[in-house]
Amino acid sequence: MRKLLIFFVVLIGLLVGAISLANLGLPSPVVITKEGQQKLILLFGEVRTTTTPGLSFMIPFVEEARTYPARWLHSRTEAVEIQTKDGEQLLVDNYTVWRIVDAEQFQASFPAGREAAEQRIDREVRGAVRDVIGKHTLAQVLKDQRMAIMEEITSVSTGELADEGVRIVDVRINRTELPKSTEDSVFARMKTERERLARKNRAEGDERARRIRAEADREARVIVANARRDAEIARGEGDAESTRIYAESYGEDPEFYSFLRSLEAYRKSIDSRTTLVLSPDTEFFQYLQDPEGPKPAPRRRR
Repeated sequence: MRKLLIFFVVLIGLLVGAISLANLGLPSPVVITKEGQQKLILLFGEVRTTTTPGLSFMIPFVEEARTYPARWLHSRTEAVEIQTKDGEQLLVDNYTVWRIVDAEQFQASFPAGREAAEQRIDREVRGAVRDVIGKHTLAQVLKDQRMAIMEEITSVSTGELADEGVRIVDVRINRTELPKSTEDSVFARMKTERERLARKNRAEGDERARRIRAEADREARVIVANARRDAEIARGEGDAESTRIYAESYGEDPEFYSFLRSLEAYRKSIDSRTTLVLSPDTEFFQYLQDPEGPKPAPRRRR
């Protein structure tokens, strides 16, 4: 029990001494790693160990502790002009989200520290942005395939830095604008293209309208012809039925049939403006002279 107490007293003394040395600006044997950090203990420039959040120890004046962030980091590039597949110039800037996934490999790749790593990341991402955008048209970059383009840039950049202890999780295009020098010409071409499409659509619409009108006229002629045919058939059937009825009526009462025919002739030929010059005893006026009509001729006896 006494030995354990002595051990704790010595340990506390060492901690207090380490803190005192740190306050005086002298190297401390105690290494405190906070959450979101990772530290390398270097022995004569070589990595001895990588710390985790908590307390670690090192030999003052012999070993050195270097601190690297373990959280996600953010870096942004300056806007540059990039030419698209269809020859348009775009002003593009982007930002990159990345982190240090292997502190030991990161130390070996970038002994100068984080600033050198950010310069390398910026160079690789800028090159990937230029290459990928150069394979796509202006419309694809601005709207049609924007998400797919950013995913491709992220994939290319991650592959270039895979062996550097760095992982790129996302590359986002922040701004895509036309340079002032080419903005007017691009808008003029876009206007010309829209006018061409408008003329094409109007021409196609006119052609379709003519086709619809021609089809409607053809159908109308067919309908009218069929209607006339049916009317002629109905008229012929009516005339035949009328003739049959007249024939039957004449056969039953020839005198009454003759009377009706005479009245019909009077109605069609005589009105208030008609003047007839005929002999009074003509057969045309037989029912006007005698309502009973002409007398049948007497039969001769044999």
